[in-house]
Amino acid sequence: MTRQAPPRVLTVAGSDSGGGAGIQADLKTMLALGVHGMSVITAVTAQNSLGVQGAWELPVEAVRAQYRSVVDDIGVQAVKTGMLASAELVETVAELLSGTDAPVVVDPVGVSKHGDSLLAASALDSVRKRLLPVATVATPNLDEVAQLTGVRTQSESDLRRAAEAVLALGPRWALIKGGHLEGDAVDLLTDGTETHWLRAPRLDNRHTHGTGCTLASAIAAGLAKGLSVPEAASAAKDYVTGAIAEGFALGGGIGPVDHAWVWRA
Repeated sequence: MTRQAPPRVLTVAGSDSGGGAGIQADLKTMLALGVHGMSVITAVTAQNSLGVQGAWELPVEAVRAQYRSVVDDIGVQAVKTGMLASAELVETVAELLSGTDAPVVVDPVGVSKHGDSLLAASALDSVRKRLLPVATVATPNLDEVAQLTGVRTQSESDLRRAAEAVLALGPRWALIKGGHLEGDAVDLLTDGTETHWLRAPRLDNRHTHGTGCTLASAIAAGLAKGLSVPEAASAAKDYVTGAIAEGFALGGGIGPVDHAWVWRA
């Protein structure tokens, strides 16, 4: 007997050679959460626990061919985007997504955990005008909110204003990640009408490389399984909190979260 395929999730993102973030983190998350992960690689980075030493984007033709190859034959129940590098790639991916009947989680990656730029400044307008309007959920952190909207968030009370500014750019839902604020690790999810606060205790672990990619991929996995956006976001928050708790040292800098923690829980 041939087993029925699990839900299928496609990540469109950059490769992290150190294995902590990007395509590698996405696929690990998808495996841990019981969905079949597939990938469109948009860029290759030379990256480790200390930072990004180099990045090379793939040609638009290669990105388009990967996407069509997967979607036209295998199909998808959800898509997650990460590092898109340039305006040309952002616009190409946005066009592909607009013709795909599946929920889309957009992680508008601007900088790495170490502060290295992963998106050309010239691409910001394309993210605002082309990519975010096709998103089911956008998951910016506070630095990315500031990049995209100019709104700077200093405290939990500012998260609503940040969410409103992101929603104005077109996604159906905004998940504003407040992990850089003091106090609890609190995120705000809203569609402008319905509001959910996702809260977890702040963990004393510096090894948090890949948290943004992991959260967005976990949301996409939940959506592919048929969960609502609030249900998928809540489950993803629980998963990434466990992964942060089990984050481990690797190399001489910031280590990754542990995507496999659920198998030991």
